[in-house]
Amino acid sequence: MRSWSAPNVPRLPGESIPLSLYDTSAKQVRQTDPGPTARMYVCGITPYDATHLGHANTYHAFDLVGRVWRDAGHEVHYTQNATDVDDPLLERATQTGIDWQELAEREIELFRGDMEALRIVPPREYVGVTEVVGQVAELIAELAAKGVTYDLDGDVYFSVADAPKFGQVSGYSEQEMLALFAERGGDPGREGKRDPLDWLLWRAERPGEPAWDSPLGRGRPGWHIECTAIALDHLGAGYDVAGGGSDLIFPHHECGASEGHAATGEWPFAKFYTHAGMVALDGEKMSKSKGNLVFVSRLRREHDPMAIRLVLLAHHYRADWEYVPELMERAERRLELWRSAAALAAGPPAGELLAKVRERLADDLDSPGALAAVDAWAEQALAGGGLDESAPGLVRDLADALLGVALR
Repeated sequence: MRSWSAPNVPRLPGESIPLSLYDTSAKQVRQTDPGPTARMYVCGITPYDATHLGHANTYHAFDLVGRVWRDAGHEVHYTQNATDVDDPLLERATQTGIDWQELAEREIELFRGDMEALRIVPPREYVGVTEVVGQVAELIAELAAKGVTYDLDGDVYFSVADAPKFGQVSGYSEQEMLALFAERGGDPGREGKRDPLDWLLWRAERPGEPAWDSPLGRGRPGWHIECTAIALDHLGAGYDVAGGGSDLIFPHHECGASEGHAATGEWPFAKFYTHAGMVALDGEKMSKSKGNLVFVSRLRREHDPMAIRLVLLAHHYRADWEYVPELMERAERRLELWRSAAALAAGPPAGELLAKVRERLADDLDSPGALAAVDAWAEQALAGGGLDESAPGLVRDLADALLGVALR
């Protein structure tokens, strides 16, 4: 599947700082330690509606991860999927009378445009689930050969009893897991299952639903397993960061981690499980099911995309926050401040600013702290302080390379 165009990312002088991130499974901030190539998988959209600000918050967070790694000299191997066949997509297609493939293609194209406008560095592989159904089926067959699955009326389930590490990503209690499983696409009440938390790997063909031929019979992948298959194929087990919104901690990342462990014997399947916070509107988490959405495509028709990016940067990536129009007004003022200062012929020396921005981002992506540092430099520059002719250019470059904000 085609990705989107990559922005030009300037190279910065001097030494960077190793990135530390919060690992959900360890419940603490730890220093990442990638090799020459840092490997990251971020779960993509289910394309049944336009990209909203909650999506942007997630992909922006992991864009920062990649930018900090690149600044440290790592090559970044980033993979993302699009869940272009799944129940919510099929349900929306039925409701609207649009072919499900046409709906998915339309929304993925809109997503590409949103990501490009926000200067999100694209993944090396952008993979639609429909492109890898055969690989997913092969992985399920491998799991079946290891004895960790069972058949229920043609559907294939993963047996949680055969997942010894299950629960170690989220740390949730069984009661918490059961509640979230029911809320987030699971089927704990299905008759015939060995355990309510067993999850669906392969859904046998139903009338009116898309299906593919496979050694498992005609059907399609369940949720979770497709990300495991794609990550294994492109990144291998033990990759550096598995990312997504905090609503993916359970069941998605929990189940995927156990699938990867069963398939490879390696634990952890990813070294870090890192999650972005939720964005709310009118007091509730922004979600397609609730319809309380602020679409990125609409925002960027009315506002500079760099102001949208500054709205995101103003919140720590792990924080839950609520969108109100005043946030955009504040971001537009900040963007004007930065651009005015960066357009000056000279300004205060910016070497210390670069070091400060690197320090803040390396500390679990403290983007609000990084913004405050740039604000202080810009205010000083516009007050007439500084004769360094190279400083405005360095500020433009650091804002671009590390924060993804174009000031030209």
